Amino acid sequence: MVKIGDPGEIKCAIGLMSGTSMDGVDAALVYTDGVRVDRLGPSLTLPYSAEMRDALKEAIHLASASAVPVDTPAEIKLIEQELTDWHAEAVGELLSVTDQNADTVDLIGFHGQTISHRPERGWTWQIGDGGRLAGQTGIKVINDFRTADMTAGGEGAPMVPIYHAAQMAKASRQKTVAVLNLGGVANVTWLSFEDDLADPQIIAFDTGPGNAALDDWAQLHTNDSFDKDGNLSARGISHEEVVMGMMASSYFDDPPPKTLDRDDFNTQAVRGLSAEDGAATLADFIVESIVAAQSHFPKPPEAWYVCGGGRHNMTLMRRLRRRLPVLVDPVEVLGMRGDALEAEAFAFLAVRSERGLPLSYPATTGCEKPTSGGTAHMPKRRPRTFR
Repeated sequence: MVKIGDPGEIKCAIGLMSGTSMDGVDAALVYTDGVRVDRLGPSLTLPYSAEMRDALKEAIHLASASAVPVDTPAEIKLIEQELTDWHAEAVGELLSVTDQNADTVDLIGFHGQTISHRPERGWTWQIGDGGRLAGQTGIKVINDFRTADMTAGGEGAPMVPIYHAAQMAKASRQKTVAVLNLGGVANVTWLSFEDDLADPQIIAFDTGPGNAALDDWAQLHTNDSFDKDGNLSARGISHEEVVMGMMASSYFDDPPPKTLDRDDFNTQAVRGLSAEDGAATLADFIVESIVAAQSHFPKPPEAWYVCGGGRHNMTLMRRLRRRLPVLVDPVEVLGMRGDALEAEAFAFLAVRSERGLPLSYPATTGCEKPTSGGTAHMPKRRPRTFR
């Protein structure tokens, strides 16, 4: 059982998320006490330019050559500044569409961009300058959500399950559900409300690859940066022997908690296939890895609810519905926002951090005990003027 916490003062928070798909900054306004979600304000996505995506990929490449993220290379620092400025623009855009200003927002939850995730080495690396963002926006910023969890022996991910629990407690029609996030890496939150609606059972882990490898493949073979609507994979023939070879990885048998880096599974296995067949094979691999995740649940879920960009891939959704024995639907059927969910979660987590409430639990990350976290940055100067 997970103790979510006791009610407190409702705060106005902005959550910011840049995921492993690296398609842009998601920003969402949330009114919450870190236990309940009182109401949701507007959300938006500020897409990255092709140059910004290339810069982030370069940061990932540079990070892969680093033993530990201690002395940040100058090249990554420059990318970090540009990334932070992009997030500041997203805050400015969100304030403009809500007709609000910095004085009406209590804090910002700033995830930053993961450029390397190596829990087996005891570290994870997110870039994003919290102090710079606080200075540009004039709003208190909380970032660095994962370090405390890793210090406590956790995987540093996934961090969103506690938000899934808070939202599903009031939205789900079933007692046992799975929330599947189809981002660059796919992860699942298994929830059971059978014993206690306020303090559910939670298990969370990365199921395997998400959109990252499929995006990389599409970008390599087409003019698109992703498999739009699943059209490329829908035209191909999946190579079962390749899928089974990839599924032979010991990762899928390892018990949770467990997490992956963006490029732990890549396009290497499908090289030599046509663009369509490679996409179809990668799509089947994603689906089969999700199906395999069921073996780690205490009991089967009554429904799967899908968030993240991958739910727009109709090929993935069709194949998930074919392979999973229960209802599979996007979270929108519950009135939730699948594209904004992670941004909302980091607004929620920022308020929890400010209150000293746990962000992670032994059942979600493997930490030794329920662990809070986050680093606060107060604005020291007037915010910049946004376009």
